[in-house]
Amino acid sequence: MAEGVKFNEEFFQQLSRSPAVTALVVGVAQQIAADARSTAPVDTGAYRDGIEVHVKQQKRSVALVVGTDKKTMLVESKTGNLARALQRAKKRGRG
Repeated sequence: MAEGVKFNEEFFQQLSRSPAVTALVVGVAQQIAADARSTAPVDTGAYRDGIEVHVKQQKRSVALVVGTDKKTMLVESKTGNLARALQRAKKRGRG
């Protein structure tokens, strides 16, 4: 950090929890979730249908793409579907 420069930490925390930033973060997570659903292996459809976006408020807004099906960990360990969806988003500059 440059000498003599002081950041207003409270301002940045408020900014990172603002509705506009939260919407941006959720929007990217929704794109990743949609990508993961579109490439999900389908047996019963429970894994695909269980891919959701959850939002948490910490020091900043955080959006998580999660699998809620009981077999999510098994499917992920075999396919890496969610990880690949995140990598594709990174390549597009959205993750």
